[in-house]
Amino acid sequence: MKVRVWVGIVMLAGLTGAALGADKAKKAAAGPPDEKAMMDAMTKAGTPGDAHKKLEPLIGTFDTKVKSWMDPSKPAEESSGTSVNKWVLGNRWVEQRFEGTFMGQPFSGIGYTGYDNVKKKYVGTWMDSASTAMMTSMGTADASGKMTMVGMMDDPMTRKSMKVTTKFSMADPDSQVMEMWCPGPTGKVYKMMEITYTRKK
Repeated sequence: MKVRVWVGIVMLAGLTGAALGADKAKKAAAGPPDEKAMMDAMTKAGTPGDAHKKLEPLIGTFDTKVKSWMDPSKPAEESSGTSVNKWVLGNRWVEQRFEGTFMGQPFSGIGYTGYDNVKKKYVGTWMDSASTAMMTSMGTADASGKMTMVGMMDDPMTRKSMKVTTKFSMADPDSQVMEMWCPGPTGKVYKMMEITYTRKK
């Protein structure tokens, strides 16, 4: 019985060694990585294209009118601000710098929006003075330029992440509207914020 077990172990080791040897031989036959193909793929992934050009109407300085609802059953709180948007990193990202007020307090925020050529999605980040967390989002845009992005944001009350949907539409090159939707106190999704952007002349 012991002899059979030992023979089995030896055969298993032999098969494993043969498999590993075949794998090494296969890799050796494949040769080194194709550096030109790698560089071509990296260049294609890193080159701004038509999807990036759709973000051009966002560039400029805008006056903003902000409506926010902490409680969907109550009237919106209204405030104003200024958004300065510019291309950065070779027209790969739109940088947004916002200055205004929120709940009667000074408020500032920084966001980046771009298009990921690999994921084939628009992607964005947002950070502001009302939070120590960063929101990330991802989505698509239709032919008219209307963009819908879905991200995750930490709820300071529940200390859990919640889904946030941002809808961005361009009435014309000088006027845009952003809506942000998230779950309310009852779990039902409601519009928590609306920002109207009007280009400064």
